[in-house]
Amino acid sequence: MKLAVLAVAFTLSALAQKVTNVIIVTGENSYSGHVWKETSAEVRTILESEKRFRVTLEADPNFIAKDSFLTYDVAVFDFRNAKPLAEDEKVKANILKFLASGKGLVTLHWAGGAFPYWDEFPNISGRAQVSKHDKRGSFKVAIVDRKSPITKGIADFQTDDELYYDFKEGNKPIHILATAHSNVMDKDYPMALTVEYGKGRVFTTPLGHDVKALRTPAVGDLLRRGTAWAARR
Repeated sequence: MKLAVLAVAFTLSALAQKVTNVIIVTGENSYSGHVWKETSAEVRTILESEKRFRVTLEADPNFIAKDSFLTYDVAVFDFRNAKPLAEDEKVKANILKFLASGKGLVTLHWAGGAFPYWDEFPNISGRAQVSKHDKRGSFKVAIVDRKSPITKGIADFQTDDELYYDFKEGNKPIHILATAHSNVMDKDYPMALTVEYGKGRVFTTPLGHDVKALRTPAVGDLLRRGTAWAARR
């Protein structure tokens, strides 16, 4: 009996310590106001504060077309390309293959709409940002699901960011974790959500416009936890 208990404890400990291989894909933003070199470096710093994450950064979205992309546990997208990529068909096929194998995806800020010309991507990200948002400034993010492993223990918080209200919605059910109230539209909009896409898991947040926004402590917490959840850690 004692041996069985020890075996279970050892297995749980091994799972807790297992390294999660994370790939941050960046390099395109199709808008000068989104400085990917700064935001992706900050995202890497945030994720590497979780010692179980081994983080790699690729500054070309065409990397997704490579077989090596499929070896990672979870991908974090920090890009948006206005036009099809050089290897666009292989990129799209590999994203679908990645998720079909049970891997995880995180879309950050404008990357929720990383492929504005791909009809399936709103189904993957849950809600694809288009362009419109409240004027950059301070607003409150309300946690609406306090039981999720992504949000448990995180209180409502203030951030200084862009509050997007312009989305192209997908047809997959989304689970909303946090919201914020748009002054322009006088409505609440999702600031963190999850999607189950086949065997894959997707965490999407429109937060994180720039380094200042990413350095809001609760935003970093959501990003780390969302990445771990997507990777089934």
